[in-house]
Amino acid sequence: MHSALFLIEFGAIILGLGLLGRVAGRFRFSPIPLYLLAGLAFGEGGLLPLGASEEFVAIGAEIGVILLLLMLGLEYTASDLVSNLKTQYPAGLVDFVLNAVPGAVAALLLGWGPVAAVVLAGVTWISSSGVIAKVMGDLGRIGNRETPVILSILVLEDLAMAVYLPIVTALLAGVGLAAGSITLAIALGVAGVVLFVALRYGRVISRFVSSDDPEKLLLVVLGLTLLVAGIAQQLQVSAAVGAFLVGIALSGEVAEGAHTLLSPLRDLFAAVFFVFFGLHTDPASIPPVILPAFALAVVTACTKVATGYWAARRAGVGVRGRWRAGGTLVARGEFSIVIAGLAVTAGIEPALGPLATAYVLILVVVGPLTARYTEPLAARLSRLTGPGEPSGAAPAVRRTPEPVTHGPVTHGPAGASVTARDAGPDREVPRDAAEAREALAAHDAVDRDSVDRDLVVDRGAEPDREALADPEALRDRDAVDRA
Repeated sequence: MHSALFLIEFGAIILGLGLLGRVAGRFRFSPIPLYLLAGLAFGEGGLLPLGASEEFVAIGAEIGVILLLLMLGLEYTASDLVSNLKTQYPAGLVDFVLNAVPGAVAALLLGWGPVAAVVLAGVTWISSSGVIAKVMGDLGRIGNRETPVILSILVLEDLAMAVYLPIVTALLAGVGLAAGSITLAIALGVAGVVLFVALRYGRVISRFVSSDDPEKLLLVVLGLTLLVAGIAQQLQVSAAVGAFLVGIALSGEVAEGAHTLLSPLRDLFAAVFFVFFGLHTDPASIPPVILPAFALAVVTACTKVATGYWAARRAGVGVRGRWRAGGTLVARGEFSIVIAGLAVTAGIEPALGPLATAYVLILVVVGPLTARYTEPLAARLSRLTGPGEPSGAAPAVRRTPEPVTHGPVTHGPAGASVTARDAGPDREVPRDAAEAREALAAHDAVDRDSVDRDLVVDRGAEPDREALADPEALRDRDAVDRA
């Protein structure tokens, strides 16, 4: 009877999550808030509390966290992480100061103590890699100039988890300063060893794990990940960090194959994790913290926009790209819930879980909207406040009169021509051939070999100086050519 009840409950959970995911896909937003709401509905104080399947859901939630971090590690190589640390660490520091500090201050103002302050700092600090990646894909921004800046910040946040999670784990366990320092030293040592081994012997590890049979590859990678995660948790380092480091150590075809095979499992158990978090949050406890959660969401949304704007400006991205970078980073999601879940399990502050739930629900919904509308809104406000370029912007590229399109090529003055692809509304049209070459070479999505094909400049023809001096005459001549 108990087995039958378990199958009914767990089957209903999975079916419900699938239907909620379809609803989210229909309206093109992240399913995370719907999963959290489902957990609230069937948890403590909900509409229909679960009983028989709660223990299995708890184990599934742990596996979900491990797979989330493993898949994140598979996205990067050790060389990527080292390169990001060398070049983008100032952006990571600004990100930490602007977004972790508000969470810590809020916890202290609420009287929750220093341990809760460290936890809430992590909740407000980390952006949602999954939500942001999906939003960028939906908006067609993967090839934009600001995208490498966004990814660099996300990589630094994920790498910082290798240090942050052991600290939080030690604090929640109530260990002393000496024991906590030992735990942190072990975590840093393990992370350093894994990075060193991945850099020097990554190919050897990948050959050992590699298999042409998908079944064997799945079993080896999943078993290795769970084993390392369990050992890491036994050492008080955090199972999530262990899984993340396993993902970093794998590379090449093995990483690609593991990513393909494990993605469905990741999605299943990650959804179970969000439900589990909701199961342990009483819906009645959310209204008392909704105002602090809303205020914290507004403040940290603004600080994330400022972080992305500053980092993109430092990388030489244009003003529009800076605003897009800031708006894209606003979303919080899975890792904020992971951090809050550690605190809820430890039972350090009853109101922390409800506040984190409300906070993530707000920003996981608002995040895709800020990614889409921050740049147009900033442009409109700039026009309302007066002409001229915003303060702190890079020197402007000289703009042309309204371009006239001849087939696939858009012509500007002085005989310069760039393809219509590179003369879209988000890109400036350079004035001469040299600037056109420089602009095309600077764009990451344009191959250098294609510059000579895309750039159409007739060096042999003597320019018509009279027409160039009179833009109206030039436009009239173009109109005649089209006729």
